[in-house]
Amino acid sequence: MELLEAIEKRHSVRSYTEQEIADPTKSTLQAYIDNCNQESGLHCRLILNEPQAFACRLARYGKFSGVRNYIAMIGPNTADLAEKCGYYGEKIVLKAQQLGLNTCWVGLTYSKIKSVLQIAPGDKLCLVIAIGYGATQGVAHKVKQPQQVAQAAQPAPDWFQKGVKAALLAPTAVNQQKFMFTLNGNQVTAKAGLGFYSKVDLGIVKLHFEIGAGPENFTWA
Repeated sequence: MELLEAIEKRHSVRSYTEQEIADPTKSTLQAYIDNCNQESGLHCRLILNEPQAFACRLARYGKFSGVRNYIAMIGPNTADLAEKCGYYGEKIVLKAQQLGLNTCWVGLTYSKIKSVLQIAPGDKLCLVIAIGYGATQGVAHKVKQPQQVAQAAQPAPDWFQKGVKAALLAPTAVNQQKFMFTLNGNQVTAKAGLGFYSKVDLGIVKLHFEIGAGPENFTWA
C-alpha cells in the first residue's frame, strides 16, 4: 500500500477486537517507531496489552472499546513538541495502516498510567494513539473546500492542489481543520489556527501535504 492510498483508506477507529499485534507486524512497527525517535529526538513508546488507560469513564465517554494497545507520544518539553508529535505520530499512523492496523488519535479521553509510561524528567506526554485491529475500518470525515484552507498569489500548480487535497484528508481534533496553506512561488507557509491541539494538527497536515505535493516540488517558508 502506497502512502497516498494509506491516507485515503485510513479512518479513525475507536472499537477494537481482541486480536493481538504479533510478529512480524509488531517488530516492523517497533522498528519504525525507533527510527522516528532517532530522527526526531522524540521518545515515543509502543505499549501493548495494557487495558487500564482505556478502562476509565473518560474513555467510555469517548466511545472507545477494546483498546489494549497504544502509542504514547512523548518527547522533550520544548515549544515544538506538539507539532513534532503530530508529524511523526502521523508517520507512524500511516505505517500502521500499511501494516493492516487501525488507529485513533486521542487527546484527553484516557487515563495516564504513570507506572507504564515512565516519563523521564524533562519529557512530556503530548497525547496517545490507540492502535490495533479495528472492529470496523471507520468512516470518512467531512472535509472543507480547498479554498477554505489554502490561498495562492498565482494560479495554483497541480502539486499544490494535490498537497491541499491530501491535507484535507488528515485527522484533526474534533475535525476542526483549522489550518492554512499559503503559496508564494515554490515556497509554502503552513499556519495553525486557534483550537484544541491545533499545533499537533499542524504537524499532521504538513506531513499529508508533503506526501500529496511531493517534497521535491516546494520548500517550507
